This record gives sequence, structure tokens and C-alpha cells, in this order.
Amino acid sequence: MSKQKEKPKVKPVHEIKLGRLVAAIWRNEIDSENGGTMVRHNVTFSRLYKPEGEQWRNSSSFGRDDLLLLGKLAERVHAWIYDHTEEQNGSSKEHNGTSAEEEPHF
Repeated sequence: MSKQKEKPKVKPVHEIKLGRLVAAIWRNEIDSENGGTMVRHNVTFSRLYKPEGEQWRNSSSFGRDDLLLLGKLAERVHAWIYDHTEEQNGSSKEHNGTSAEEEPHF
């Protein structure tokens, strides 16, 4: 049996924390139609907790009292991704004469 080389652990490109909630932002490069690559991001959300007398753990479930904070965290993540995707893909923040602040967010 041959030893396989261990792959380096992939880390998020950015993390945003709000209280005990954490958003990890992951970078993905995809092939674009014009032959280059485009940057896309995915996000994982987690909640830190510590059972009494144990080490810190994380969970992907959220309680009622986490939801408003989770929404604020998602808004911050959205802004970070928007800013960095535009930079990495070489686009400006102006599209069709409309600034990013004027674009509708759904």
C-alpha cells in the first residue's frame, strides 16, 4: 500500500464573526464562457457553543434568538462577496449607469 500525499487543508478566504455566529466564505474558480476563469463564493454559517466543562464546538443549527443576528451576518457576507467578486473578476461596480448602492437587492 503506497502512502498518498496529504492534500493541504483548504481554508476559507475570509471569515466574519458576529457574536457566536461565524460565516466562512469559500472561493471557487469556474471556467467562463470567454475562456478565462471567474470567481464565485460559497458561504457556510455556524454557531459556536461550549458545553459545560468541554471544548468549544460548532453547529449548523440556529435557534430563534440567533435568527436576527444571522440575517445581519448574511448581509455583511453579501457585501463582502459583492465587493471582492467585482475586484477579482476585473469588473467595476457600475453596471448600466447604476451604482451598486442603487441596484435592487432581493
